[in-house]
Amino acid sequence: MTNRTISIPTAAPVSSFRCIACGVIRDNVSHDFRCTDCGDLLEIFYPAWHSEQMATNAPGFKALWQQRKTSRRAIDESGVWRFRELLPALRDWDQAVTLREGNTPLYNLPACARIAGVKQLYAKHQGMNPTGSFKDTGMTVAASFALQEGFRWVACASTGNTSASMAAYAARSAMRSLVVIPEGKVSWAKLSQALDYGALTCELRTDFDGCMRVLNEVVKQWPVCLLNSVNPYRIEGQKTGAIELLEQFDGQVPDHIIVPGGNLGNCSALGKALLELLDLGLITRTPKVSVIQAEGANTLLRSVREHGGKKLIPMQAQTAATAIRIGSPASWKKAVRVLQATGGTVEQASEIEIAQSKAEIGADGIGCEPASAVTLAGLKKLVKQEFVKQDDIVVLILTGHLLKDPEFTLKFHRGDLFKGTEYEQQAAALRLHQRARVTLEPTADAVVKALEQAEKSTPPN
Repeated sequence: MTNRTISIPTAAPVSSFRCIACGVIRDNVSHDFRCTDCGDLLEIFYPAWHSEQMATNAPGFKALWQQRKTSRRAIDESGVWRFRELLPALRDWDQAVTLREGNTPLYNLPACARIAGVKQLYAKHQGMNPTGSFKDTGMTVAASFALQEGFRWVACASTGNTSASMAAYAARSAMRSLVVIPEGKVSWAKLSQALDYGALTCELRTDFDGCMRVLNEVVKQWPVCLLNSVNPYRIEGQKTGAIELLEQFDGQVPDHIIVPGGNLGNCSALGKALLELLDLGLITRTPKVSVIQAEGANTLLRSVREHGGKKLIPMQAQTAATAIRIGSPASWKKAVRVLQATGGTVEQASEIEIAQSKAEIGADGIGCEPASAVTLAGLKKLVKQEFVKQDDIVVLILTGHLLKDPEFTLKFHRGDLFKGTEYEQQAAALRLHQRARVTLEPTADAVVKALEQAEKSTPPN
């Protein structure tokens, strides 16, 4: 079977594909969304943005985006397509595949702020998207263009969240979906989503990076549209999280945005939006965008510290934060560019630090999956290093919902999350944050005694 190429619609805003390495410009791309000259990733850019018309229109975008919040049109109810002046154009906007994604809350984290040592700490909770992760903001755009170009099948390799999101958007648009996941390394909660949305789900006896290699071969042999974050339409959708965040700050620009680092598409997307907004004159400065990785999956950190961000050496990733268990992140060059352009940095967090930070975020009344908690763990270190100042305004990007990995949470509170592992002794420090269930006789007296005991205990925050 032959592969389709994806072409750019002629409707404004006019956009093209550009290689991030050699700079070659294309109006269409091949099955794997890589440059046919040098093999590197492509990005979408907008030549017309430097026109006189764009300079005239851009100042009015913010008011237009706010006005659309009162519209009942599906594309306006989307927290992604509402910002369509900064997105590639569909031939028919009303054919966008949307689940009303975006529109995610910005929470204040007072207890976590005290723990980290800053005065103003917020969480942009992308886990409040329709399928429970930030992936939906990119998937709505990627799925819409796959549908427009006539694909019947879409596919992804996944550690869980991408598969859930892609399967949902495929189902919504009557496309079929292929999910390739590493055997035994994906949360059952995430796997159940892909199954419920009707995906053909294949577990391979390898890790995520092995799944990606296999899928790259599959898309050469079957007319299927690849919807991993190498697909630049994904990045375009995901970048709207930054636009929405600045809107929620009513034009004020925070000092730091801290992002979990897995395949590094999210950092790349948020940074791309900030630099585009700066270029359009819609902001006067960018926040520093920093990435936090798990110690067992820290290839970006090693690249920056050991090779100046010019070389990445893949590794066999190991971390209980499954969403960022990736040893060869596809978007590392884009991420390095964002770090350099915004003045951000990269840090890492241990398994114990991730688990503790997840519990601390939970104690602020906000639940998240383990991968999201690396942001708070990393922030603590950045404050101690004085990279983040006490008076800085800091935003943590929480990428996934608490219920994405309930088994992690239950094991944590039972006290057996690290049982039988190299971290077992260190895990003793987590007892203060554990809240085990209490089994009682069915009497009021028993419950009252439990209340009295709880009254005597000191909450972690």
